[in-house]
Formats: sequence, structure tokens, C-alpha cells
Amino acid sequence: MREQQAAALPAYTGKDLGATWQKDRTVFKLWAPTASAVRVLLYATGSDDEPDAGLRGYHLMEPAGQGVWQVHVEEDLNGVYYVYALQFEGQEGEVLTADPYARACGINGRRSMVIDLASAAPEGWDRDRRPEIPAHARCIWETHVGDFSADPAGGVPEEWRGKYLGFTADSTCLDGDPEKPTCLAYLKKLGVSHVQLMPIFDFDRTDEADPNAYNWGYDPLNYNVPEGSYATDPYHGEVRVRECRAMIAAIHRAGLGVVMDVVYNHTYQPGGWLERTVPGYYCRRTPDGHLTNGSGCGCDLASERRMMRKYIVDSCLYWAKEYHVDGFRFDLMALEDVETMNAIRAALDALPGGRDILMYGEPWTGGGTCMDAGARPSDKGALDVLDPRIGFFCDATRDDIKGGVFDARSPGYVNGGPYHGVHLLHAVDAWLDGEAGFRPRAAGQVVQYVSAHDNYTLWDKLKLVAGRTDFSAPDADLLAQNRMAAGIYLTCRGLPFMLSGEEFARTKGGNGNSYLGPQPVNQLDWRRAAGMQPLVDYYRGLLAIRRAHPELSGAAGETAPILLALPGWLIGFVLEKLDGKGELAVYYNPETTSQWVELPGGPWRRLCDGTRADAVPFGEKLSGHVELAPVSVNIFIRQ
Repeated sequence: MREQQAAALPAYTGKDLGATWQKDRTVFKLWAPTASAVRVLLYATGSDDEPDAGLRGYHLMEPAGQGVWQVHVEEDLNGVYYVYALQFEGQEGEVLTADPYARACGINGRRSMVIDLASAAPEGWDRDRRPEIPAHARCIWETHVGDFSADPAGGVPEEWRGKYLGFTADSTCLDGDPEKPTCLAYLKKLGVSHVQLMPIFDFDRTDEADPNAYNWGYDPLNYNVPEGSYATDPYHGEVRVRECRAMIAAIHRAGLGVVMDVVYNHTYQPGGWLERTVPGYYCRRTPDGHLTNGSGCGCDLASERRMMRKYIVDSCLYWAKEYHVDGFRFDLMALEDVETMNAIRAALDALPGGRDILMYGEPWTGGGTCMDAGARPSDKGALDVLDPRIGFFCDATRDDIKGGVFDARSPGYVNGGPYHGVHLLHAVDAWLDGEAGFRPRAAGQVVQYVSAHDNYTLWDKLKLVAGRTDFSAPDADLLAQNRMAAGIYLTCRGLPFMLSGEEFARTKGGNGNSYLGPQPVNQLDWRRAAGMQPLVDYYRGLLAIRRAHPELSGAAGETAPILLALPGWLIGFVLEKLDGKGELAVYYNPETTSQWVELPGGPWRRLCDGTRADAVPFGEKLSGHVELAPVSVNIFIRQ
């Protein structure tokens, strides 16, 4: 479908597409302006392989204006499954599709389900509230539902391991030892503010009936339905809804926010539900009609088209309102156009407390795409028009600290390439000076990080640069590099982010792309967490320092850091405290030998050195020359 043809289709302005349940009737509405006839087929089960499976009947749908087909079915259909059958002029037979606007589904997502959302609420759901987290205290911890609680040693009941309910287990610990907390009990102590969950919407390529199936989830199928493989029962659609909500409520009770990783840039199958309902409309194509492949999956979604934009905005609102999520991380955000991203931000802002809902994403693509004329991709070149409260991952900070992600053995500032400090000087102030070729509009727009689910874990990257393949083995030199990497991005202005387990030297045995498993490679190893307790404590101390000193984040737009002139590859800067009562001085020493610096004025006390980090000052009062340990971040406070 050409751009002009797509623009000529009528757009629907209502907010009730899908199956709207009431006890005495359900209204089905589907936007399918190019269809010549539509039926809704009703089923007793979500698949033909279940007991009592069968077609309950069908209903003809009628045109209702603005390209919508609708039918009112006068009975209680809660728990009934359905698909649509569409006819198109000049095409033989019917096209069967699940409902793109479905809120629940059967096993493996091939049939949609009518649902009374109120009946699929866990106990106390009406009292669930988003935690209030000040901007300067934010730090994102990324995990996968399956990875989080799969470890048998973690203390989670077997039937909940790798499931939504793994987050709801109370006071879990390693081998029954309460001094070694695991899962949510561990997270509450760590000091991060938000859990970013890798995709929890219903995704393809995973057999939900197979307990050993594994997938990161970047294969979208049903955008507004929770994934069934994380539910204790994937056959009954209400279970996944209830248990997903229970997970979110448990994370909220722990005082943490929930960020949802969303993939609105593509569908896994070229013939997904959206494309089946309006062929040629939802996916981008080249001038000669081929699907574009900017996502690496061959079916980019055309966010710039009115009904695709509406779908994405409505979907984000749905998750924010019905699942109480606290933020959205956008996969390959540069495949979304700026107008759509700004529309999402405006719609979320209009919700009660919506301005605190986070938005950030990857400002790049996996390949070329073909946006309609006039649309701008949401990449770093569009920061001048992208809402400043839409953040982006900063690969410049990441690669300067630890080395490039596309060359396993390339070093960064902390592990043999101290010359990267020339760039890190600008990372300290969130690259606001435009030195990296892009210019953020606010420090909080910059996601500062060194590890995420993609590519090698930080620990594995440090091992590879060092030429070592004994990935599980401890190493004093690499632990110092790990501590220093964390110390840098946690003292740079911006929004800090980390891969779960980075704080205990998480390893995947050198696997740089474990998106299809196996599970043992990906799951969090709670024995390793306990064995790396000093490193965990170091991260906890850095996070406490950041919370105690808001000036480190730049969240309030306070005075920029004052850079110090230092010899060699050392970096140093001073921050005035927001309360006017003193200063912070931060020094990075990437050298493998101790270095000496002159503290400005005095006296000072340490908050952090090469092995210890604590929000409470420690050690004697200092002035004049002080020693910086090899490969270390040092923080001093003058009060």
C-alpha cells in the first residue's frame, strides 16, 4: 500500500477497539477499512488440543463508520476465545486473524480471549500504587522474568521459578541462609530504584506449553497481552493477566518501579495480526514493495501512519493504566518517528502522576527503513525536537568506559585504553556540550551504562580484553576494573542503568548473544552473588552515595561539574552541593599504579576509594596531596 493510499484510509478516533466485556453483552470492534466482510468466530478453548474444544458459533459484523466493523453479542462471554475472519475484494477465501487489540489470549496467542479485567486482579490490586521515586535516586536494573528466579538454589518454590510469581516469593534466600537474600529480597537491599523487565507482552517463537522453552521476547505477537510462558497456567488467559499484575504489585511493595521493555518497531511474522487486518498498511515497504528490515526481522511497523501511531499510544496507555507500569524502554527507538514518541509522552503525562512515568530507548536501528515523507526517526540526530524527558542509551559512555561492543578485545578507559578519557571528560556532564556529535537537552535524557542484555556482560568483556577465558574464575585486576566502571557511570550525570548481576560479576561464559538460551546460561546465579559479596557491597555503597548527593545526577539542572586539570589520563571534577554546604570531589585513576593529586583546599573525607564505597564518610580528614589507588574511582566530601 503506497503512502498516499494509506493516508486516504479513514482513521478511527474512539478508544474501544477490541472486545469490550459487560456481563450481559460483549461489543467487538475491529478497524479493517479495506475488508469487504468480517465475522467473529467464538471458541470454547484457546486451542483445538484442549478438552471440550470446538467452535461455539460466529457472528457477522457490520460497518460502523471510520473503517470499523462491529457486532454486539448479547451474552456473558467472559473467558470465551475468538478470532476474526475477513474477506477482501478480489481475494478468494477468508483471512483468519487473532484480534490485534486483544487483552487476553489462549496458549501461544493464536486465539484472543474476552476478559473481565476486574475478575483477573490479584488480591489488593485496587490498592497498588506506583512508588514515589525522586529523579536523582533513579537507577535501572534490567532483568528477564525467566532469569530472575530460575536458580534452584534461590529459595523460590519450584512451580514459581522463572515465572511472574517468582517475584512474589517473600524473604527468599540462598540455601535457607537469611544472611544471603535472593530475588526480590536481594533487590530491596541493593539500592536500585526500578526493575526493567525484558519483554513481558505475548511473544512468538516460544511454545508456552514447554517448560524448557526460552526466549528473550523480542518477537512480538500480542502487544496488549502478558506472555504465557511466565504464567503457571498458559491455557487460561486470565491467569497470565492476574499473575503479571501480582508481580508488578510485589515489586511496588518493595518500593521499586517497573519499566516495561516494549518492541513497537516490528512484528515477528510479516503476516502478524495487524498486517492481516489491513494488508499493506501497518508495515513499511520499499518503493518496489519489499518489507523493510531496519529491525533485523523484515517487518518494520510504520509508526508514522495514523492508526499505527494510535495503536502504539493506546497500547502504552493500556499498560500504564491496567498494569500500573512505571516506565517504558523502547527497543530500536530510531525506528519510531519523533511525532509518535512525543505523542506517547504527552498521553502519559496526562495520566494522574504520569509525568513520573519513564520513557527511554535505543537511539539506533538494526538496518535501513523507509519512513513516509516528512517523518523523522527518533535517533540522536532528532534530540532537538524529541521531548527532553524521553531518554536514550548512550553508547559513547558505554564504549569509552569498557571498550567497543563490536570488538570483544578492544579496551576502554578502565581496562587498558586510558586515552578514552579524552571523551569521558564530556560524559561526566552527560555530553551536554555536544562533543560526541549529539546534544542532549537535559542530563536526565542520557542513560549512562556499561552493560545490558545485548552483547557481552561487563565481566565477560573484561575477561576477553584481558585475553582470559576462565570466565567464572575470580580475578583481582578485573574486579578493580569492574568497580571502576561502575564508579564512573554512577558519578556521571544522567540516568544510570545496569544489567542484572553486573554487580556480582555476572558471566554467561563468553556468550555474547544468548537470546534463545539455554536457560542455565542466562539465569541469575545466586551462589555467585553471595560469593561476590564485596563487589555487591561496593555497588550498594555507590548507589547510596548517589541517593545522598543529588548533585551527582544533574536531575535538577544544577551547576555543571568543574573539571580539574590533572596529569596523564586522570580525570577529576568538583561539584558544589545543592544545599550549599560543601562540595564533592571525584577522581578517576585508570593507571595500574597509584597516583597522587592535590585536593582543592580542605579538609576532605573519603566516600569512595578503590575497594570501598559508603554514603557515610570514612577515614581521617585529608588535605593537600592524597593517593589514588590503581584503577579506581575516588570520591571526597568537604562539609
